[in-house]
Amino acid sequence: MDNNTSIVWDGYEYEFRRRSSDWYWALLILTFAGAATAFILDDPLFALIILIGAFALALFAAKKPVLTQFAIQERGIKIDTTLYPYETLESFWIAGEERAAPRLIIKSKKVIMPFLIIPLDEALVENVDRYLKDKLPREEHEEPMSHRVMEMFGF
Repeated sequence: MDNNTSIVWDGYEYEFRRRSSDWYWALLILTFAGAATAFILDDPLFALIILIGAFALALFAAKKPVLTQFAIQERGIKIDTTLYPYETLESFWIAGEERAAPRLIIKSKKVIMPFLIIPLDEALVENVDRYLKDKLPREEHEEPMSHRVMEMFGF
């Protein structure tokens, strides 16, 4: 900690999992099967959406995460260059099971992005909790189902 004004650490936003060529083949087969079904059912727009979605998924699966700087500051929570002021945040929770690294779950007031999920270093858990309890209420949050599903599939 820097004179109790901020807590800064580096980490990856998600854990990278290398995909085998079988994974990409399965994606290709499922994509063409779905697109062909959409064409047969006379829905070319849906077929196009399936193709574009699968292409985006393949690009994202191949992309390695970049090292990101996280900071908890006097004005808010900063992820790289984006500052989330405390006025836009509702509450926080630090989650961590035995099998998973601790994560800071922050509930936002924004409808489009209701939760921020930030990986934490084990050594920072107590400092982060102590610092944030003066800024935001501590309220138990479950990790959103969409985030857990994405993690299950390795994203």
